Amino acid sequence: MRSGNRIILVLSLFLFFSPAVFSSDNKEGERFHKFLDDEWRYAMQEYPEWATSVGHKGDNNRWTDISLPAFSRRYAHKKEALERLLKIERAGLDEKERLNYDLYLYDLKLEIDGERFKDRYLRISQMGGIQKSIENTLKRSPAAGLKDYEERLARLKKVPEQIDNTIILLKEGLQTGATYPKITLRDVPDQIKAMTKVSDNPIMKAFEAFPSSIPDEKQKAIKDDANKILVNMVIPAFERLHEFFVNVYIPGSRDTITWSSLPDGREWYTYLAKSYTTTEMTPEEIHNLGLSEVKRIRGQIEKLMEEIGFKGGYQAFLKFMISDPQFFFKSPEELVTACRDIAKQADYGLPKLFSKLPRLPYGVLPVPAYLEKSQPAAYFQTGNMKNGVAGTFFVNTYDLPSRPRWGLIPLVLHEAVPGHHLQLALASEQEGLPNFRRYGGYTVYTEGWALYAESLGYDMELYNDTYSRFGQLNFAMWRAIRLVVDTGIHYYGWSREQAIDFFRENMAMSGHDIEVEVDRYIVMPGQALTYKIGALKIKEFRDYSQGQLEDKFDIRAFHDFILEQGALPMVVLESQVKDWVSRRMDEK
Repeated sequence: MRSGNRIILVLSLFLFFSPAVFSSDNKEGERFHKFLDDEWRYAMQEYPEWATSVGHKGDNNRWTDISLPAFSRRYAHKKEALERLLKIERAGLDEKERLNYDLYLYDLKLEIDGERFKDRYLRISQMGGIQKSIENTLKRSPAAGLKDYEERLARLKKVPEQIDNTIILLKEGLQTGATYPKITLRDVPDQIKAMTKVSDNPIMKAFEAFPSSIPDEKQKAIKDDANKILVNMVIPAFERLHEFFVNVYIPGSRDTITWSSLPDGREWYTYLAKSYTTTEMTPEEIHNLGLSEVKRIRGQIEKLMEEIGFKGGYQAFLKFMISDPQFFFKSPEELVTACRDIAKQADYGLPKLFSKLPRLPYGVLPVPAYLEKSQPAAYFQTGNMKNGVAGTFFVNTYDLPSRPRWGLIPLVLHEAVPGHHLQLALASEQEGLPNFRRYGGYTVYTEGWALYAESLGYDMELYNDTYSRFGQLNFAMWRAIRLVVDTGIHYYGWSREQAIDFFRENMAMSGHDIEVEVDRYIVMPGQALTYKIGALKIKEFRDYSQGQLEDKFDIRAFHDFILEQGALPMVVLESQVKDWVSRRMDEK
């Protein structure tokens, strides 16, 4: 699978349709169904980690082949798949099938167009890599019986091969100039080092708890086997990776930070901006939109300052909001508890805005200690009912003075409900949708929806004081800044210091968090553009629907419709919304 900076988009390539989804029985529909069925089986074989995440059985004992020949083989398959798809007559499909055909074709062409950009060599950054994915995949794989744990052991034995192939790819990156910037890699050695501990190794969390159906003596045998594999095979492999990373990779990595400095970098960044946003907006247009949004939101914050009665300028107000003791927690446990309390309040407010809610639950946990220093304020990890795994909202408890109380409400609404958990869980439970729209999608939709969800706190009566309202505006400013900073760095050649200064000038955020954010944009170009662009489009669709339907407009029906589509490109979603509005207007 391609590197994590485009994970959601890449997942949308691997399509599967349940036979029940297809309503037509014509020849072309059958060919299309067969094609997609074949592609699903291929994807499950080629990408076993993804197979695990969606609850597919039979491939939980392997890792994706990341040897150099495997990348060539997969590229050849994509071209063959495109040729096969184009031989299917689109006109012979029904309306729903044509939409699915178009989405598959769009993704497949995008993947083939992006093959020239060798992101396969960008295997490890502070945001992710094998130092994070091994333990994460193992602990989230099925754990219902003895066979599941035997598969975990089988996967564990194959970790050294994955690490050795990772080193080969990193070496290729050094030779071709395709590396992450040196400045962003400063915390990665410690992340890798955490995987070399004999005691309290994060990997062993996958072998701590067992179902009662497994006898005690067998549980002990599995733990012993896992520990032997860890000590004799896995730890030495991570030690090799650590030595290579510290002594070879970091010294050989580039000093520049802009993506444009990579081979074909300027074209690469333009491609990423297009693929992430699913729009034809140029980097220049995105940059100017960001500047306009920063100005607009700053005006709103200045009005709030007047309402609060703050005596001082804008910069003094920002400093006050990130330094006054009243806004901060005394312990990590207090921070996590506060997030859980807000999440419960958000749960209570959901029926006011949604008539369809997911069955899958979610929880709130702290970011693992070995990762927290280089991770953002929070992130969400999808669950899977088949694997018995709930959705998880991870909140970062590192550096408590950078975690103000006023920022928690939009954070929880974004990551949990009505943001990521609600959207992703509902999509996975939509039985009327093909699986690629249930489990895959487009970042501009998923992150756009989550940012839009932050604004729903007003409808849910959660922003009930001036400081919480500031938190919502500050988070909106954060995403507007991303449009400016991401394009500023990768298209206009801004320095890291310029990006940090732009943050400081416009929003309340601690120095540590600003550096984490800027470094994230440096290694994940284009991804940060999706939040504001997607949220603005969804708000536009809501305003359009409300303006057209007037007294027929039902906010719950609108939200249900948006979510039941699964993640879509913005241009496709716009067309779907207009059709929905037209149908509603015709109803008596």
